[in-house]
Amino acid sequence: MRKRFGIDIDGTVTCPSALIPFINEGFGLNITLADVKDYDLNKVVKVPEEKFAKWFIENEPIIYQESPLAEGAEKILTIWQKEHELFFISARGSHLLENTKDWFNKKGLSYDHIELIGSHDKVSTAKLHEVDIFLEDKHDNAVMIHEECDIPVLLFNTPYNQDPIPKGVVRVNNWHEANHWVKNWIG
Repeated sequence: MRKRFGIDIDGTVTCPSALIPFINEGFGLNITLADVKDYDLNKVVKVPEEKFAKWFIENEPIIYQESPLAEGAEKILTIWQKEHELFFISARGSHLLENTKDWFNKKGLSYDHIELIGSHDKVSTAKLHEVDIFLEDKHDNAVMIHEECDIPVLLFNTPYNQDPIPKGVVRVNNWHEANHWVKNWIG
């Protein structure tokens, strides 16, 4: 049965540690993904919020161009593309659409739609596109999407999303676990 997937990009399709080398270089740090216990990176970088925001805006296109794929993402997304519709919904700003499409093309990833909403509030976009399931790495997004759209959400397990989750939000450790869960869900 063909389903429409809503899929986050950063930290889900891209490796969750993709930002770490850039942060280390930009701020003279030596952190690892394990050090990132909160989605708010200012808590680990420890610079004024404005300084980090300015750095991020300046480096965002380069970070996105060079982000590695999460392990297993290419294989599973290639399988899903043949059987389902893939709608990538990201908090990236819309000005990065060409940059994002270029990255997808370089990585050999197909998509039915990419929407960059410039906000972490993905509920209205998930509703607009009538997605049947969502894949996410940001804890509060996963919970809100599940509760407001009444769909299952697969939350990719990371050190920064360890708050409790409601039934209907399912932790997965990798793309192979996500694929296994989806197969059982579809039946």
